[in-house]
Parts: sequence; C-alpha cells; structure tokens
Amino acid sequence: MAAQNVTSTERLRRARFAVAAVFCVHGAVTGSFATRIPWIQEHAGVSAGQLGLALAFPALGASVAMPLAGSVSHRFGARPALRGLLALWTLALILPSLSPNIWGLCGALFVYGATAGMSDVAMNALGVETENRLGRSIMSSLHGMWSVGALIGSAAGTVAAHLGGDARIHHLIAALVLTALGLLFCQGVLDVRSTPEEEAPPRFSLPPKSALVIGAVGFCAVFAEGASLDWSAVYLRDELGGSAGLAAASTTAFALMMAVARLAGDRVVDRFGAVRTVRVGGAAATLGGVMVVVAPHAAVAMAGFGLIGLGVAVVVPLAFAAAGRSGPNPSQAIAGVATITYTSGLIAPSAIGGIANATSLVFSFGLVTLLSLGLVLGAGVLRTEGRRAASKPSAAEKAPGPVG
Repeated sequence: MAAQNVTSTERLRRARFAVAAVFCVHGAVTGSFATRIPWIQEHAGVSAGQLGLALAFPALGASVAMPLAGSVSHRFGARPALRGLLALWTLALILPSLSPNIWGLCGALFVYGATAGMSDVAMNALGVETENRLGRSIMSSLHGMWSVGALIGSAAGTVAAHLGGDARIHHLIAALVLTALGLLFCQGVLDVRSTPEEEAPPRFSLPPKSALVIGAVGFCAVFAEGASLDWSAVYLRDELGGSAGLAAASTTAFALMMAVARLAGDRVVDRFGAVRTVRVGGAAATLGGVMVVVAPHAAVAMAGFGLIGLGVAVVVPLAFAAAGRSGPNPSQAIAGVATITYTSGLIAPSAIGGIANATSLVFSFGLVTLLSLGLVLGAGVLRTEGRRAASKPSAAEKAPGPVG
C-alpha cells in the first residue's frame, strides 16, 4: 500500500510539472506572435486601423470555439484532446505571417484565436484536476509559467526582429519546436477519461450561472490588467510627462510583477485561502488605482501600476480553479469563465481609450479603481472548500506517461 501511495504521489508530481510545461509552451506562442506584429502589418500591407480590426479576431475566434473544448475532451479523453488542441495552436502560429492582405490576416487570426481558446480551456481543466488531486493550490504558478513562456517567446522574437529575420521563417521554426515540445510534455499530464454512463456535454451552450458569477470577478481583474498593460506607458507619458524610456519600463515592470506574483501565489493561497488572498489583492489593486489617479509624478504612478499588477495577478487562475469545482462539467464552466475574461481583455483597451477621449485618461483609471474594488466585494465566490483531496485514478483514467 505504501509503495502504491508513493507511486501515485510521484505520478501526480510528474503530472503537475508536465501541465506547467504545457502552460509555458502555450505562453511562448503568444510571445512569439506579439513581437512580430509590426512585420506582419507591413507584409500584409494593412493600416493601423485595419490592424486594430484584425487584432479583434483572435478574441472572436476564441469566444466562438472555447465551448467546443468540453465535448472534444469528453470524446477523446483529456490527454489526447490537449495533445491535439495544443498542436493545432502551436502550428497556427505560422498562419498570420503568411497573410497577404487584411482579409487573409483576419481569417488567420480567427483560426489562431480559436485554437488558442480551445487549448486554453483544455489545459486549465487539466490544471484544475491536477490541483484537486494534489489537494493544494497550483493554478497560480501554472499561469505564472504561462507568463514565463510569453517572456521567453517575446525575447526570442525580439532577437529575430533585431536581426531583421523574416517572420515566416521565424514562426515556422518556432511552431515546429513548440509543437514538438508540446507533444512531449502532454505525455505526462493526467489522462482523465469520461465513464460510459457519463452524459456528453453539449457542443454549444451558454455558460452555467455559477460561471457567470465567477466570470464577473475575473472580468474585473482582466479589465484592470488589460488597461494597465496597454495604457500605463501612455499615462506616464501624456499625463505625467514621463520620458519614453520610463514609460516603456512601466509596462515591462507591470508584466514582470504579474509573472512573479503568479509564481509565488500558490503558497499565499494555500496559507490564507483564495477568498482572503483575492480580497487583500483587490485592496492592493484599489490602492494602486488611487495612486495612479492622484499621482503627482511618474514614480508614484509606476508604484500604483505595480500594486495593480500585484493585486490582480492571481485572480484569473483562482477563477478558473473555482469554475472547475462549480459543477459537474468543469470544462463547460471553465469555458464560460474563459469567454468572459477574453471578452474583458478585448474591450478593456478600447473602453479605456473611449472614456479617455470623452473625459480624460485619469477618469478612465478611476473606473479601473472601481473595478478593482469589485474584487474585494466579489471574492467570496472563489472559495476553495470544494477542492478534493488527492484521489486515486478512476477506472477510466490511464496513468500519465513519462515526461522527457
């Protein structure tokens, strides 16, 4: 019996590292794409306005396709589904750089977003299942690994762009490498399979009510995150007279704060619980928003943006974890929360710009401050009491294979 427990613990440990590596691969695709957007824009011959239109298509594709992830996992099993969906996502990196015009770019980015969303739901569902079996928080660090992957992909893309490399060649090489790594790491994740009597989830369905409530909390966090990432540099430059270098540094510092907080977040959640962590984080983000709004000079605003990043960093991972425990169909609930958060990330930059145009950028971040306060008020929906202790694999589950 002791030997069996050791074996089970070792399998769970390997499954945890495998799914973390999958998150890193997923993030690396995003980082690789983002750094070559200027090259893609020039190659496709699109204007700034057309590029803005095209960049809405990834979120549109993800929102349409994410509800399908649950039925794919039900039909093929969690591990094969993740393997196939992740491969589609990594290979979709090739498409945008091949686009000859605005219509091709919109179509490529729709596919890019659809595969991103489905693989996102599949890996988060497996992350929640692994967390449940371990009996301790891991979702924050998994999303931290996504941020690490995005930074790695961005760094490689920056080097390629600096050397004047053709994005078609860069993305082809990156896609092949990341696909191989993704297939390798997927061998180690849990292989959860539906039992014969389990009813298949609908291919398309509205998110359950529980996901709507949880998603509202995630919406507040992602809105604050997206607004800060896209507008912090502009805020420092236009409102406080900061230099271009200082403004750019604020965005980098915000992204690093998010990554560090997520990597360290699991220990905090395990010690203080999800609700208390989000309430304190929401209070920190609210204080950060106030500092941004009343900042007399750039240094205070930078500190405020840092507090916003620190405060919202763990909210989305905890929202996915809570969604995965909120009903009988984790993938459906996670897809619902993911759809809401993707929508928030889509509308945040344009909403901030629209409000700023009608009033001021300071007023816009007043809205961000109010949404951060919403995290304090809504944190109770992210309770972790439903987390299961580590359990034995069901008869419908296969043991994870080796990693590496």
